[in-house]
Amino acid sequence: MATIAVNPFILKDVLLTLDADNYEAHVSQVEFTPSSSPQTWQGLTPTATFTDVTTATWTCVLNYAQDWSNPDSLSYKLHAEEGAEWPVVFKPVSGSGPTVTATLIVSPGAIGGTVNSYATASVTLAVKGKPALVPAA
Repeated sequence: MATIAVNPFILKDVLLTLDADNYEAHVSQVEFTPSSSPQTWQGLTPTATFTDVTTATWTCVLNYAQDWSNPDSLSYKLHAEEGAEWPVVFKPVSGSGPTVTATLIVSPGAIGGTVNSYATASVTLAVKGKPALVPAA
């Protein structure tokens, strides 16, 4: 049995393109998450048990700084383009490693926040289909 090496990384210098514009300076989190669940059907005999898993659906969480002074900011874009489909390119390690590509369905984010704190927001966007993991060239 082979011993597989692991190379963990710290998310600190990423590339993030949403709808052809770069937004890595706007976000503090990009996270694609699958959701699936096991399903079991039990017949009326002990041996009539069938188990499978549903096809995963995906979401993408973006945590970002609110910026309402710039009409090109991520805050404005999310607010203005609700329901739009954006192509996304996410490279977790700038300059090396794989790239994640997907299509996101836009939902608007929060407006406002807490006194004496940076106004940030989090939005969970639906992913159309499954993200593609493109190996580094």
